[in-house]
Parts: sequence; C-alpha cells; structure tokens
Amino acid sequence: MLALKQGLSLVSSNKVGGAGAWSPADEASLEAWYQFGVGVTTYDSGTKVTIWADSSGNGHDMSATPVADKPGYSAGVLTFDGVANNLASNQINLAAASECTIAIRGDFSSGSGTLLGDDDGTNAFINLQSTNGLRVRPTSGPADFTLASGTFGDGYIVITRDSSNLINAYYNGVAISAAVTKAGTIKIDNMGSYSTTDFFDGTIKEVQIYTSTTTDLTANINSRLASL
Repeated sequence: MLALKQGLSLVSSNKVGGAGAWSPADEASLEAWYQFGVGVTTYDSGTKVTIWADSSGNGHDMSATPVADKPGYSAGVLTFDGVANNLASNQINLAAASECTIAIRGDFSSGSGTLLGDDDGTNAFINLQSTNGLRVRPTSGPADFTLASGTFGDGYIVITRDSSNLINAYYNGVAISAAVTKAGTIKIDNMGSYSTTDFFDGTIKEVQIYTSTTTDLTANINSRLASL
C-alpha cells in the first residue's frame, strides 16, 4: 500500500566549513536558503523529495505533491528529470530597483530548463537557454548572458542585481558576459520549472537567495558553493 511505501525521513548534515566558518545564516538579508543535505523530507525509501525546507527561517519551503513531480534524491543532491520534476513554494518577490543575490549549485550541463521560476506563465527567473546561454527574466523582460567560451557543467551560478537594476551573472566566480540593465520584479515560487513547463534537466545541491548584494557576500557564496 502507498502508506507503507512512503518511508518519510528528514535528512540533515553539518555546516560546510565547520565551526567558525561563514554561513548564509550570518547574513541579515538572507531571504531563502535551500541548504545542501539539510531539511529534506524524502519519499519512496529515501529516493524522492517531497519537501526541501527553507533554512532561512522565513518559511519559503519547497514541496511536491504528485508522485511525478518529486525530484530524485541521493546524498544531498536533487535530480530533476526534465520532464515533470519540480518543487513549489509560497511567493518570493524581489522588487525592481532593489538589491538581490541568487546562487545555485548543481549540474547544468544539459543546458535545458528553468532552475528557478514562477507559476504566472511568463517569468522564468533563471533559465538555461543552451549549454552556454543563461536567461534572467524579471517581469520587464529577459536579460540574456552567453559564456565567452566553454559550456555549463557541474558548478555554480550566481546572479546579482543592484539598486540601479544592473544585473550581473557569474559561472564559477567568473562573469558570464557583460552586465544588463533590466527593471521589473523578480518572482520565484518554483524550482525546476515555471508554470509547470520548461522543466530543468540536471541536479541541484543548494540554492541561496538574498535581498542584498556586496562583493564580500559574493566572495563568501563562491567559497561555500565551490566546496560543495
């Protein structure tokens, strides 16, 4: 029976870096934190994810209800199949002309699908356009970034926006291409899709969302995500 198959469990792990190391929780501007190997509720003998709890304390937990939606899970890594897997949260709105930083650690080598999106049908926030192309889309329209060389793989993407609506995108600590000015609200309530379409094909280890951006914050994020 289904009830016997669920095998729900909570998975946790120690903070990367040990005692005294920087943590996203040290930042007052932390809006949401889907922490590697922490707050994960699993299903089907620990192989699928039903909930990835928000470690920021702000209650933006990601969850999946239908069996088809549940990403795979192993050793802290969520695997999205590019067909149906996604997680949904309550609304996160990062208003125009407001600072923000969003970071994702995973494997993006497929170059396919939405990493973080919104269910209103148009506003995919971070979307892989190809194996070397990334789209950041606030409500005012898309900002596109293309790697000067090489392709995305197992690494980390960091997006920053300052109070002048200047958006920068980085891959493994290096700017992907020139900054783009784009106003509009950044809307997030999905991981792995937007509006139940454009499903991500790949893995995610950690996601961090902040309502600020500084060089020190970016450096700390880079150090943490590089170590996962």
